[in-house]
Amino acid sequence: MKTLTLTPVGGNLDVSTGSRLVDGLLSRDLEIDMACGGKGVCATCHVYVRSGRGSVSPPTARETKTLGMLATAEPDSRLACQCRIEGDGILVEVPEGLYVQSIEQVDKLIGTVAGYDYLHPVTGRRLIPKGKVITRSVINEFVASAKELQKARESAG
Repeated sequence: MKTLTLTPVGGNLDVSTGSRLVDGLLSRDLEIDMACGGKGVCATCHVYVRSGRGSVSPPTARETKTLGMLATAEPDSRLACQCRIEGDGILVEVPEGLYVQSIEQVDKLIGTVAGYDYLHPVTGRRLIPKGKVITRSVINEFVASAKELQKARESAG
């Protein structure tokens, strides 16, 4: 077992050596998603490995390509579905915000104020900033991004 430290949610997480980071995060009931089914072609499980990068598997070619499209990517960005735990001393930052998964998720919220940032499922770009009113134009943008995500899933096999 290896121990990870989580921020800003706080606490430690024990995970099995060789397990995917996303599996450990899901065991803590964190709002981490895998819109692509864990194939590494979306941004919904994007995290930052702030320390201990030598204690995780190197990025796959697909992960590197996906992170290249991500607006919020940094040198220590990883996709939790592609990242395997190999050692201790890992500090994982889980970005705040909610990735939009379905039209229904935000459609029923039109006209209300967003309680947190809503993020694009492919690029990680902020679609609706926390505190802003959710509008129909955001729904239309999500429809376009859903088609983009479906294409990525299909091409990933």
